[in-house]
Amino acid sequence: MPKTLKQLVQLGQMRAPEASIEDISYLILERAGLTPSEFQLKQDSEASSELEKQLQKDFKKLARNVSPQYILGYAWFLGYKIMVQRSVLIPRFETEELVEWALDHLHDGMKILDLGTGSGAIMVALAKEASKKGIKNLTLYASDISDSALRTCEENFLTFDLDVTVRKANVLIGLEKFDLIISNPPYIRPEEKNLMDSNVLQNEPEEALFGGKDGLEFYRRFAKQVCEHLTDEGQFFLEFGFSEKNDLAKLFAEELPDFKVEFKDDLAGKPRMVYGKWQK
Repeated sequence: MPKTLKQLVQLGQMRAPEASIEDISYLILERAGLTPSEFQLKQDSEASSELEKQLQKDFKKLARNVSPQYILGYAWFLGYKIMVQRSVLIPRFETEELVEWALDHLHDGMKILDLGTGSGAIMVALAKEASKKGIKNLTLYASDISDSALRTCEENFLTFDLDVTVRKANVLIGLEKFDLIISNPPYIRPEEKNLMDSNVLQNEPEEALFGGKDGLEFYRRFAKQVCEHLTDEGQFFLEFGFSEKNDLAKLFAEELPDFKVEFKDDLAGKPRMVYGKWQK
């Protein structure tokens, strides 16, 4: 007898008892092609046998603590369906705010780098939203140290018909000058591991999560290199851990005295983003 969506949620709880009901519901609504509101309204609707068979497979993976986005093979970022696999981070909602902030500073003809691109989510969203705003003639670059991440981002760029030059690079070494650099780098401290979801630790690449002993390894290297990689009007946008603002402010004051640096809180009221620009 066909199961209703409500019964499929209950089945998911039985098959993957450690999984959250949010993850179970997310898998079901995505597989069913429903919006969250449609999913709530159709709880008593019967699911097809094909959907139930697919979810039976999905719940087995969920029981092994695989993230729903990796099970599906994609994640949503600023409305764009981004292919993801375990070699790249699952893009976070907080990073959408970084992209929207950078968008306010884009203009025609800029040369842009998505540094540590991972899946390419930032570049996809930035480029597509810029196009919607009528911003033209952007020259797009994306870099990462991971070969598998570079393959993933190239597939996403192809899917979204974007002309992006992809480079392998460790921070900025070997890259040229840009008008704008944007990055969501690794910034988690080792002692913060116990605060993280187990499926993040088990699934997502450590090198994209952890930023050295104090979380600031990337930022120290970035601060020493960035002056040689920004044009005269160049600017950067970086995400960081909410507890790192004071340390970052001190680091940038020491290493980048010729830059105007501005911090911004996320929608939850936590400091999460920093902007820098030459003040010549």
